Amino acid sequence: MRNLILQVIDFFHRPFARLIPLQTFRYLACGGGNTALDIVLYFIMYNFVLHKQMVHLPFVTITPHIAALFMSLAITFPTGFLLSKYVVFSESNLRGRTQLFRYFMLVSACILLNYVFMKLFVEHLHIYPTISKILTTFFVVCFSYLTQKKFTFKVKPEKLKLF
Repeated sequence: MRNLILQVIDFFHRPFARLIPLQTFRYLACGGGNTALDIVLYFIMYNFVLHKQMVHLPFVTITPHIAALFMSLAITFPTGFLLSKYVVFSESNLRGRTQLFRYFMLVSACILLNYVFMKLFVEHLHIYPTISKILTTFFVVCFSYLTQKKFTFKVKPEKLKLF
């Protein structure tokens, strides 16, 4: 499956090879695909699984839009991690559980950044919500890419063996 995904992404990278490095293109393709999957799943969960109804749990009631968010995240979190680990940043030599923990921290930070930027742009700077979402997405995607490359899936230098 990994090889098929790489062949498809790398084929579409050819016209952009002078403009975008291969790893960045792979990140954009995988992240864009995972984001599209997230939106489709959210729509299905909200409209057809939850039927726009509140979710009543033993100790709390959750609004349908928040429940759908967590339901779609339950699928797109692992797919995003696996795509990043095996397609985009496959040269990383960190342990898998270290990568997974760091990826979880990164996703949590991205959720927080989305919230903070949207509040800032819409409520304090009075920028239209759609424009605010575009700006927010740009900043969060840049932060996510750099964090994944330099922290979550970084390549540790090999230790020299003298004997």
